[in-house]
Amino acid sequence: MSAHTQWLRLRQVGEVLVDLPVFLTSPIYRRWHLHWGATPDEARAPMPGDDRFPTAQFRATRAITIAAPPELVWPWLVQLGCLRAGWYSHDLLDNLGRPSATTIEPALQDLQVGQWVPMSPKPPPTERTAFRVDSFEVDRWLLWTKPDSTWSWQLTPTSDGSTRLVNRIHAVYDWRHRLDASQAVVLMEFGDFAMNRRMMRGIKTRAESLDRNSKG
Repeated sequence: MSAHTQWLRLRQVGEVLVDLPVFLTSPIYRRWHLHWGATPDEARAPMPGDDRFPTAQFRATRAITIAAPPELVWPWLVQLGCLRAGWYSHDLLDNLGRPSATTIEPALQDLQVGQWVPMSPKPPPTERTAFRVDSFEVDRWLLWTKPDSTWSWQLTPTSDGSTRLVNRIHAVYDWRHRLDASQAVVLMEFGDFAMNRRMMRGIKTRAESLDRNSKG
């Protein structure tokens, strides 16, 4: 292992340790983090996919303001996925330690309905290990689906040229399949907030950097 790889791995471990208290305590402040960053209007507003799982036990709407227009935020969403551009979050946990992309990858920009969005490096992707692109409107919204969950994204331009990026997850705990439901509870109730928040901030950092470079 090279010195650079060792340094990178140590940094990734350090980032996980920083968020470890968040992982462990998320259920305590669940009511707050389920709407992290979102206004009451954003939390109530309809989004694509809302009709799929009306009784989902896990329902989260989170948001962040990005100082860049939607067209500079959108490409970062299009290329998301394990061993694609990564998740801009904890690469040690969700991308096999491979650093998430810090540039737009042209080869990953051809978004198609039905394509996989891998959550796991295990090939080939399946309905248990990946979302599928269900529908989208370029620069405005994107919906991913699985048999037990939906993940939607919405980009709204603001009057000052920024973007409100909102993401909403609905997930069902199907206790007819106890092992799957138990794994889902651990992932969503303990892991989701720390990972989702870091991902949103990662998108913000990348899109704002791209905006600055485009103006430079």
